[in-house]
Amino acid sequence: MEFGIIQKPGKKHQIYILDNTKVLDQIADLSSEERNFVTNGFAKEKTIVAINQYDRLVFLCMPKSRKTDWQVKESYRKAGAELQAMLNKHKIEEVSINNLAGTGNAAYLLAEGIALSNYQFLKYRSEAKKLSNSLTKILFSKQSITLKEVEQLRVITEAIYRVRTLVNEPLNYLSAEQLSKEIAVMAKEAGFKLTVFNKARIEKEKMGGLLAVNRGSIQPPTFNIMEYIPAKAINKKPIVLVGKGVVYDTGGLSLKPTPNSMDRMKSDMSGAALVSGAMYAIAKMKLPLHIIALVPATDNRPGENAYVPGDIIKMLSGTTVEVLNTDAEGRMILADALHWAKRYKPELVVDFATLTGAASAAVGEHGIVYMGTADENVKKSFVNSGYRQYERLVEYPLWEEYGEMIKSDVADLKNIGGPTGGAITAGKFLEHFTDYPWLHFDIAGVSFANSKHGYFPSGGTAFGIRMLLDFLMHYGKA
Repeated sequence: MEFGIIQKPGKKHQIYILDNTKVLDQIADLSSEERNFVTNGFAKEKTIVAINQYDRLVFLCMPKSRKTDWQVKESYRKAGAELQAMLNKHKIEEVSINNLAGTGNAAYLLAEGIALSNYQFLKYRSEAKKLSNSLTKILFSKQSITLKEVEQLRVITEAIYRVRTLVNEPLNYLSAEQLSKEIAVMAKEAGFKLTVFNKARIEKEKMGGLLAVNRGSIQPPTFNIMEYIPAKAINKKPIVLVGKGVVYDTGGLSLKPTPNSMDRMKSDMSGAALVSGAMYAIAKMKLPLHIIALVPATDNRPGENAYVPGDIIKMLSGTTVEVLNTDAEGRMILADALHWAKRYKPELVVDFATLTGAASAAVGEHGIVYMGTADENVKKSFVNSGYRQYERLVEYPLWEEYGEMIKSDVADLKNIGGPTGGAITAGKFLEHFTDYPWLHFDIAGVSFANSKHGYFPSGGTAFGIRMLLDFLMHYGKA
């Protein structure tokens, strides 16, 4: 998707954003009859009214009023998704947005909704050219947006597209090693450093959790270390991002059922895709933050010498873990990455993982379950970012009683708790491997959609990346 600013509207297809019908008089290219038509349309509760002027289409957009600022922002994004469908229906390739509303960033938000809903994954479709959306360029009148905002929108949109594509790729393309290659492409383009550990190096480092999960696979694991160091970082100690990189999860010997479960498990590396895409955007936008990202990657299969329930695994930290369910593999590989993060003496560590069905069952596709030990100001900042980007957060507790649920009789820990509190006991397991301010985001319910809704396509959604980037862009500000 291309973005740009134009000096004059000209005869291109136009979108005008309004918050009342009085500003229709500011649109010189509308006749009195057209103004009346638009006014009547909005009186009938329409959000968008289209006018066909034969050589072009003019769209008038006036989202309904909302109670809160974050709901107003989301109404513009959703209106953008509605417009995207109309633009492609009319085979429009280029459109110009003009903001006549009082909401200063309305053009940005509307374009965001258009761009995010315009994503397609057609790599494996024989008729890809025929199926491709016509819309390729969004332009803005110069008073509607700043150059900085245009660049930010371009970078974040590209990052989201890349995250979604990674999640949509099947295992027969996206192995752990291929994931590392895809990250390397982003690193080269954006300008951050990447170090990839192969299986021999992972064995040398004694990453027991990652190696245990990989034992059932014929394909080797990787451990990816990304780093972005700006010229003048505002944080003295790095912020570390950790992403779960299970490129496919069968459940291992604790095999998942296929319908509504294993059939979408190519998305089990959504956390890895999210933090990798975030690094791309961070470097492209040149945020003044020292950021490190860690991605342990493997598939989880029941073949080869697969680990089994009852095995006791010695982790990178030296902690021993009794495996009671091989489908609780994400926490096994994340634990090694979280322990590895200690060497950086980080200011903050955040992990993103499709970790539990319990989190998905609790909040569904409408929010992210999170928990952790970071201070209340950090949590509040994340919550505010979640509202601004409409990627909302629900905090779960990490009470000590949940820690009792994962104690083992034969090892230091067991990798599952009881039949209740599954999202929390998973988080409590991860907490054991941290000694720094930390937050865990369980994105199991939001990372992959079975059908299109709003500006989210079917398949990979990249849900959470805008919230994370918003938090980082506001980091250190009052």
